[in-house]
Amino acid sequence: MKLETIEKLCCPFDKHDLTLKIILKDTHENILEGWLNCPSCERIYPIIKGIPIMNPDEYREAHLEQPVLDRWQNQLEGREIKNFRLKESLTNT
Repeated sequence: MKLETIEKLCCPFDKHDLTLKIILKDTHENILEGWLNCPSCERIYPIIKGIPIMNPDEYREAHLEQPVLDRWQNQLEGREIKNFRLKESLTNT
């Protein structure tokens, strides 16, 4: 996914701008892995193989997203993902 495309996206729930965390790019600077996060509702939308997963919560399958999120655990900077939302970890000391 091209950065210019991501800059045009907003949260489908509350229409706020999204923040971007890039995990992996290709040689053409396209984003292959990462996530978009809404600072308002705290929803996280993973980008997998260049495609942002921005389905409504009821159509998302946590068990399919979890292996990717587990792989990114060290990128969460002390936060955790619960119910498709990026939250500060309660165990964070």
